[in-house]
Amino acid sequence: MGVAMQNRPALAAHPNELDRKRIERALRSRKRYRYVSPSVAPVTGGYRVESPCCSRNIDRDGGVIDVALLLHDPDSRHWRLFSKDHAGDDWRLHSTHERIAAALDALGEDPDRAFWQ
Repeated sequence: MGVAMQNRPALAAHPNELDRKRIERALRSRKRYRYVSPSVAPVTGGYRVESPCCSRNIDRDGGVIDVALLLHDPDSRHWRLFSKDHAGDDWRLHSTHERIAAALDALGEDPDRAFWQ
């Protein structure tokens, strides 16, 4: 490999359109609030899931709220899945996964209602 190739900054693997679409497909089979249409927005290092608040628990007017944040750590090659603490307006680490599929399973199942409130 030549010197010119070694000096180029590495391109970030995430976000990318392929994984964004993969997340959108996985959200279709979630267990909670299947009657709303969430969207996936690219963010630095990953993806943010947002959705209309149909339960009115977070937004009484049913506005769009943050649901989850998926961030890829390029050093460990793990996915960090965050839930939104709406009262404190910050993200809380929910779990870490070796594969994006496992993170999406946790987001879709959500037995503790950490995401789909």
